[in-house]
Amino acid sequence: MMIYGPLLVSFFPGILVLGLTWWFSRKGFSLFIRMLPGALLSIAALILFYIGFVNIRGFEGAAYGILCFFFMLFAILSFAVAFKVK
Repeated sequence: MMIYGPLLVSFFPGILVLGLTWWFSRKGFSLFIRMLPGALLSIAALILFYIGFVNIRGFEGAAYGILCFFFMLFAILSFAVAFKVK
């Protein structure tokens, strides 16, 4: 359950970021705009990791770390969609 909870929580923002990146690439925006959702998700993941590691600690902090891992996976997928050449 410690893996499934953060995975399910990360699906909504991850799918939202992937959808925004895909929509931005379909509209033909610049590379900076296409990379913005993934970059914001990466920043959010780093902030959550810091909060989980420094402030919360223990098993709850580990759950934050696992959540950040899944956020980073979605951010990497978002960067891959942003860099895809038409």
